[in-house]
Amino acid sequence: MSASAQAAATAPAQAGPSAPAPAGAVQHRAMITLSIMLATIMQALDTTIANVALPHMQGSLQASQDQITWVLTSYIVASAIALPLTGWLCSQWGRRKVFLLSVIGFTIASALCGFATSLAGIVAARLLQGIFGAALVPLSQAVLLDINPPQKVGQAMAIWGAGIMVGPILGPMLGGWLTENFDWRWVFFINVPVGAFALYGIWRYLPENRPRAVPLDLFGFVALSLGIGLLQMFLDRGELLEWFDSWEIRLEAAGALVAFAFFAVHTWTAQGPSFVDRELLKDRNFVTGCVFGFIVGVVLYGTMALLPLFLQGLMQYPVVYTGIVTAPRGIGTMLAMLVVGRLVQKVDLRLIMATGFALTAIALWQMTHITLQMDSHLIVTSGFIQGVGIGFTFVPLSAAAFATLAPRLRNEGTPIYSLLRNIGGSVGISVVQSLLTRGMAQSHANLATFVAPGNPALAQWPQALGGDPTAALALLNAEVTRQASLVAYANDFWIMMAVTVMAIPLLVVMRPPRRQSTPAGDMPH
Repeated sequence: MSASAQAAATAPAQAGPSAPAPAGAVQHRAMITLSIMLATIMQALDTTIANVALPHMQGSLQASQDQITWVLTSYIVASAIALPLTGWLCSQWGRRKVFLLSVIGFTIASALCGFATSLAGIVAARLLQGIFGAALVPLSQAVLLDINPPQKVGQAMAIWGAGIMVGPILGPMLGGWLTENFDWRWVFFINVPVGAFALYGIWRYLPENRPRAVPLDLFGFVALSLGIGLLQMFLDRGELLEWFDSWEIRLEAAGALVAFAFFAVHTWTAQGPSFVDRELLKDRNFVTGCVFGFIVGVVLYGTMALLPLFLQGLMQYPVVYTGIVTAPRGIGTMLAMLVVGRLVQKVDLRLIMATGFALTAIALWQMTHITLQMDSHLIVTSGFIQGVGIGFTFVPLSAAAFATLAPRLRNEGTPIYSLLRNIGGSVGISVVQSLLTRGMAQSHANLATFVAPGNPALAQWPQALGGDPTAALALLNAEVTRQASLVAYANDFWIMMAVTVMAIPLLVVMRPPRRQSTPAGDMPH
């Protein structure tokens, strides 16, 4: 093609919003995938990698236990508020520019977290991390959907799913290893080289894509942001402040309900464009996929919140060993995603998801049989099975949710999908923590009824401890507390299993996407 012809071909793209290039015509697909997945993994790691370093941060920054939790809360709230803005930003600046700005901002904010010398400094840096990192996951999903032909969407979603699962699964283990062998600051410094590689790849290989420009619905954005922010504060601080016994929690709950009510009414009655495109709500697969994404978030993050507490608190496992015995879950997830990526175009997606939910339920049923005398075999086996189940669920769910959605809506749809999954995770963590605390208290009270002077099994305890009744009572209370905690953990796993089983019948609501024929040029070799 001549230079003049090339200029003529590119002129329309410069004059107005650019549509996604045909998937078959995309160059450097492998490098684009590698670059955006580096950014995605970097952001996904930071959702959990800092959790295990909190005690070390608390001492270094001279913060109380209540104050240090703001390191986690600030990141989650900022990310949740900024996430829905992704689609509008792409329509104003173009997806490539938003991606580059997000990676630059997230990498700089990570370095600032590592250099922080005060609680206020690290909380401010974490707020910046959340704001800049919010767009990385939905943008990476939108890019992969655009640069891959329909018959390869399943494999693309497998790669994307593996990337965002690396963080929650391997984050605690990597964070524990870095904290023990180096310093908690390296939990954040590790993002700098990863961000630099991702930045170069995106700048060098990712083509620009600018969807149709839409005006910002400021009222809708403010209402949704307030609702999400207050909901996250309610969920993150509820257990710490004993829920509705605190005026702060009551105000946050009431404010979230009012904000969401205003947003819902405004979205349906707005004369012009609304902040969330109403066309998204008319796509049955997308809406159902968001509901299932919420459920997956509840089960995945809820279970992940329970396991480290159980293994380190009751079983007395070291941080690094806890990461090792939970790593098979990540291995199971990645293996399942590799398999499912090839099944998406051959098997009904609903059948694959039903299998995934069933395997997850089986793994959670195994976890209800935990004891204080068991070895790590049960954790490894159930973790691997749950990982396979999550892999069988996540990939087809992502493919089905966007199978019938118009390509022009992807930049707006992917943030909403990610947002609901994240909110599901927050709800799951808060619910299991609350149920665990209340279950421990109730089980302790029930078990204490069997501790009575007339119980012959307790008659020899003071003599066994040299006749010291105070020491015997303290030891007995500690054992009752351990057993009560075990019962509470098992009950939480039962509840997670029940939620998983009850979700399976909802799959009938989802419409199976049409299978795409494989062009000759894309036949596997």
